[in-house]
Amino acid sequence: MGDLVLSGKSALVTGGGSGIGLACARRLLADGASITIVGRTASKLEDAARALEASAPAGATVQWQACDVTDEPGLAAAVELACKPTGRLDVAVANAGAGAGGSIFATPLDMWRYTMEVNLTGGFLTLKHAGQAMAGGAGGAIVAISSIAGVLTHRFMAPYCTAKAGLEMLVRCAADELGQAGIRVNAVRPGLVPTDLAMPLTDAPSIVDDYLDQMPIARLGTVEDIADGVRYLAGPESSWVTGQIFAIDGGHSLRRGPRVEPLIERFFGPEGLSGLGTKPR
Repeated sequence: MGDLVLSGKSALVTGGGSGIGLACARRLLADGASITIVGRTASKLEDAARALEASAPAGATVQWQACDVTDEPGLAAAVELACKPTGRLDVAVANAGAGAGGSIFATPLDMWRYTMEVNLTGGFLTLKHAGQAMAGGAGGAIVAISSIAGVLTHRFMAPYCTAKAGLEMLVRCAADELGQAGIRVNAVRPGLVPTDLAMPLTDAPSIVDDYLDQMPIARLGTVEDIADGVRYLAGPESSWVTGQIFAIDGGHSLRRGPRVEPLIERFFGPEGLSGLGTKPR
């Protein structure tokens, strides 16, 4: 038990049923934290919880609750559930997200709003309610999952880029405001990692090649790469770290964003690239 640094602590992970969220839950659990995973699909969460329980160390518990992160009462209830194993909340990982593509001119308003709601409003609500739970105790750590798209332009992905950029500013503002309550707020900024959300990108060889061309360490990331960064920011090793955006991207953010035109045209047809007045380069 001496090696379980997070033993006796409770953690909430949104979007915890698969991909980066599930990897984060697994990594925190391995260090002894009791885990509550949240997502929209009950069957996916139930399967994920069963897999997590199989590897849970003694004393650590696994719970799940289906809810949409944009539903404030549902998210508040999930935070309350996450506090039950230990009577408090120590760690929250705001991971739930959604993507969108298409030219600015061709982006419907409802797509814009949906992308903002899931990525930015969902992050805000997670931070708000997790932070309130932590402020009533001994503080804690909140880690948001941003994206390289929050700092590098991705043409034809303006809603997603804007939402992630907003999330990063929210993290910085929250870190400034909540530090007095003993709450640290940071974010991880992944590069391209094969997940369900990123599958349209990782299934397109020309786009993957373009990503790799921009990486000094030219390989795709893994969900474990990201989870290790989250674990550092959630744990005592980073007790003097707050308001930081931790890029885990093989150095991609040193260069430029990818060219995703082949993907946009495949999904939306030529009209997805329309209205620009010039042929896309």
